[in-house]
Amino acid sequence: MDFETKNGHLMWDGCDTVALAQEFGTPLYVFSQTMIEEKCQELQRDFVEKYDNVRVAFASKAFSTLAMLKIIEKQGFSLDVVSDGELYTAVKAEFPAAHIEMNGNNKSIEELEMAIDYGVGRIIIDSLQEVALIAAIAKEKQRVVDILFRITPEVNVQTHSFISTGQKDSKFGIPIDEAILFPQIKQAIETPEVNFLGFHFHVGSQLFDNEAHLAAVGIALDLVRLVKERFDYTIKELNFGGGFGVRYTDADQPKPFSYFTDPMMAQVLAFCEEEQFPQPAIVIEPGRSIVAEAGISLHKIGAIKELPGLRKYVSIDGGMTDNIRPGLYEAEYTGILANKADQPAAETVTVSGKACESTDILVKDIELPTVEAGDIFATFSTGAYGYSMASNYNKLAIPAVVLTNDGQAECIVKRQTLDQIIQNEEIPSFLK
Repeated sequence: MDFETKNGHLMWDGCDTVALAQEFGTPLYVFSQTMIEEKCQELQRDFVEKYDNVRVAFASKAFSTLAMLKIIEKQGFSLDVVSDGELYTAVKAEFPAAHIEMNGNNKSIEELEMAIDYGVGRIIIDSLQEVALIAAIAKEKQRVVDILFRITPEVNVQTHSFISTGQKDSKFGIPIDEAILFPQIKQAIETPEVNFLGFHFHVGSQLFDNEAHLAAVGIALDLVRLVKERFDYTIKELNFGGGFGVRYTDADQPKPFSYFTDPMMAQVLAFCEEEQFPQPAIVIEPGRSIVAEAGISLHKIGAIKELPGLRKYVSIDGGMTDNIRPGLYEAEYTGILANKADQPAAETVTVSGKACESTDILVKDIELPTVEAGDIFATFSTGAYGYSMASNYNKLAIPAVVLTNDGQAECIVKRQTLDQIIQNEEIPSFLK
């Protein structure tokens, strides 16, 4: 992994990470605003400014905070949300409602009402009951709601099965089956309270090959043709999701955004020319690929346990509560000792968390300088899904989040206090 050092310490966006750990405590999430904006600028240059009628929607599930949404808004991007909590964060950040897309496979009535009241730009249908439900709510509120159908394109992807989402047997999306999907399309076209725009798909996450995306685009375009033939209806929008891979370890070889977007757009433009169709709006939904590599996590080394002939465990003051991905689907990470960043490797250790689970292992068999209690371990590429999936397991507090920008650092999420962990708990009267 590429990184900068100064006086033997890991530097991040001009900030000394050891100093950050001392000032803000550990565990600590650190995000580089500079790196986030560089990813956004790549998308602007190679997609938004390169093609007509396209846009980027940030998948906020990757990292949703008020500060992050302000960065995204300033980039002119739209926002993808999947829950009332993510939508509420957008509302509090005063994110433009028209640029919000509401996704999710089991939206509650309350979430739909909240989305319609706020005037979100799109609601993406993911269940067979949703059109009627949205129509009923919209009729009561005298609104017309723009919708897309999330389809399952049934393509194979090279990724972990837990983050593969485009197969037929998936909790996400509606199968492309005439008996299932076409009645939904007919209902949407005929329902005055909804404005049917088109289709959405997401084939999976952490992808380094564009074949699955291109196959899914072809399937979506075939569906556009069928809808025109069957219903004399012209699709106005297609959302191709995200899933573009990032570098977690040196074994990962991520591609530029253009590796995915250029051939996808070539397919769309060729189709439109051949069929004499107006080009639909094309949307992509990157999340991880915008924030993952911009974030690191800082932990303090505590207990060190050497098992002769087996393994040396070095324990950190966090673990699966602030990064569940290794335990959840065997995600791999790498890192360094931030306070010994320019020292050569001297031993092989396994970095373990402090949660009471055997799966709470952050990095297995990593080569580091001689590890001592009090050292600061920096894990790379934790900007996506670390903070988003953090929990209070073992009553551990959720860490603070710091945003850096060219040598400046400010806390954007305060560390959870012990009182906040139990603030919603009560003792019933019959136990007093």
